Amino acid sequence: MNDRDFVIENLSASVGDKPILNGVNLRIRPGEIHALMGPNGSGKSTLSNVIMGHPDYRVTGGAVRFRGRNLLELEVEERARLGLFLAFQYPVGIPGVTVAHFLKAAADALRGAKHVPAGPFLRELREHARALEMDEAFLNRGLNDGFSGGEKKRLEILQMLTLRPALALLDETDSGLDIDALRVVAGGVNRLVGPDFAALVITHYERILKHIAPQFLHIMVEGRIVLSGGPELVRRVEAEGYDWIRGAAEARP
Repeated sequence: MNDRDFVIENLSASVGDKPILNGVNLRIRPGEIHALMGPNGSGKSTLSNVIMGHPDYRVTGGAVRFRGRNLLELEVEERARLGLFLAFQYPVGIPGVTVAHFLKAAADALRGAKHVPAGPFLRELREHARALEMDEAFLNRGLNDGFSGGEKKRLEILQMLTLRPALALLDETDSGLDIDALRVVAGGVNRLVGPDFAALVITHYERILKHIAPQFLHIMVEGRIVLSGGPELVRRVEAEGYDWIRGAAEARP
């Protein structure tokens, strides 16, 4: 196994006494874009929360390996330092802390002694903001000013562009976005696509996958991945829904 691969091995997890994940297996190699779809309640968001280390979820089996480490044994900040993108979609409002200050502090915390001086950092941040069609005044807003739904999504992608992760988990990034905002947000993700970046796009709908083209699609049903394929699978799910997949899953031993 290549240490640069992101590998989920037979992962099981629960909330309280209720099992949600029931033996998830997945491998994502550098440079690959994967999508995860499935009916409501299938465990998609639980998977992202477990990988990120959300305390409400209890891992009952398996491992999540990345860069030679089992992420499940690491604190959240250690997972981020390994190159996993953890989005602060709802940053805590701290009086006097602006978006720019927040992102500079986050980048410095990850990069340590290799942090970028303020001047070059701000120039790069403004470039990313323009790519996301954000007014530069947004960077000077306080974290406790309150953001619209679309602004929160763009802030999430701005964080990702700033932190330059090796692996991004994008959980329903398309939720609540109109078609123009979706195009801009997807374009931000595509700015990072390349041999040193990988992503898992978790979504209910085909529309974001028209802008962020995955090489692989996985379908989750009842806490496990029951079917994997390529772009053609996206089109079939959009056309036929999930009933035919549920039938195939029930037929499996």
